[in-house]
Amino acid sequence: MSSAPTAVGTAQLVPHPAGHDGELRAAVEELRQGRRFAARALLARTWGDPGLWAARTQVLGAAAGHSDVLRHWETEEPEAVGLIALCTRVAVDRAVLAGRQQPGSRDAAALDGAARQWCWLTASATEGDPVPWLGLLTLAQLDSRQVRQEHRVSAPDRMLPPGPWGLFGQARRVDPWGREAFHRMLRFWAARGESGPAAEFLAAHLPGAPEGSALHALPLYLYVDRYRRAKRKDAVLLQWTNEEKVRATVLTAFSHWQFALERGARWPVGDESHLAHALWASRRPREAAEVFTGMSPFVASEPWVTMSPDRPGDLLRQALAQSYAVAG
Repeated sequence: MSSAPTAVGTAQLVPHPAGHDGELRAAVEELRQGRRFAARALLARTWGDPGLWAARTQVLGAAAGHSDVLRHWETEEPEAVGLIALCTRVAVDRAVLAGRQQPGSRDAAALDGAARQWCWLTASATEGDPVPWLGLLTLAQLDSRQVRQEHRVSAPDRMLPPGPWGLFGQARRVDPWGREAFHRMLRFWAARGESGPAAEFLAAHLPGAPEGSALHALPLYLYVDRYRRAKRKDAVLLQWTNEEKVRATVLTAFSHWQFALERGARWPVGDESHLAHALWASRRPREAAEVFTGMSPFVASEPWVTMSPDRPGDLLRQALAQSYAVAG
């Protein structure tokens, strides 16, 4: 999706990886220009909040991966807070990209090995950092045949198949309801083409998630993935209007989003974008308009790109226009 604002009437929605986090947006912009000082200060303030730490290092790592800013930073301040976490994030991102583009190649294997080394180095160097476990969970999706022993550990729940449960457990030990760990487990099953285990995983874990948690948006990602995999797209579109369970789950997610917002908490824009789409697709335009307003002025590329690969901006504009038309 284009980085230019999407205009519908008076609405201006702009994609930005940091979303509502103003401090993070400033740090990202500085990193993109090769300056580290805002990121360094932000990470120092963030340490101790594992959920926020995970979210911010993920975004900062993605921004840093497009330049040599970390190399210069490491040369001048090798002991800086958060530097090792960002290096780990960059290494994992590069390994995943290579694994997708060149599966089975020597380059992909070398990057995978380097990323694992960074993960274990971070785990040994920094107690209480979720990043190494999140990194290893991310790399698990490249092992679709579960060759590695740590990717075929028996599940605590006998109804669930073997998977990277030990890594998931380590991530949850640091941050019990950390959003990224759950998303990484979903992507592990998705990489194997298995939607059943993903749905069973959520059914087993989501009932215990805190009220207002963004984890309640997770089923919405499964519905989009179901559409992506379907041969008959038109038939799967009906899940949002014809399946009572889907409609109920969408409204449940909306109630948790409202609960969070009323208490001053913000969901990631990616989750809000999925929620706005799901409400609109479920023919709940008033509720969709509420979410669109809440996430303004930001927007995520998904699920619009998946739902309309050729013209995601048009689909977004359609959803906005129809939702606001009803909401008045």
